[in-house]
Amino acid sequence: MLPTKLALVLRDDLPANLAANAAAVLGLSLGARLPDLLGEDAKDADGTVHLGLNTHPVPVLTTSAEHLKALHRAEGVLAVGFTEVARRSRAYPEYLEALALAEGPEFVAVALHGPRAEVTRLTRKLPLLA
Repeated sequence: MLPTKLALVLRDDLPANLAANAAAVLGLSLGARLPDLLGEDAKDADGTVHLGLNTHPVPVLTTSAEHLKALHRAEGVLAVGFTEVARRSRAYPEYLEALALAEGPEFVAVALHGPRAEVTRLTRKLPLLA
């Protein structure tokens, strides 16, 4: 069993297009911070190379905006948050400027990585994305 765990938690009222975008943004952001989780490249029976993938399962769960805020503040895990400020920004400098002015921005999604027991404790009661 892996000693660490990943979970992606999306706000429960997101339409499918926004949920997919949030998942992609957080997947890229978390993956860049955790390069050791990348598996080795592999070949299929035809010899086609398939670049390495993340070696951990990634459950995609849902919860309320308020609970996302609490997850983002959880101690003992790496939490990468995606806020409404980020979602509405069209360029990174615009995001940085808007975030600096935002008091308690609303979360769209949070990606978690950390000790298996801690991530499980934080997410065990959350439903899978339907």
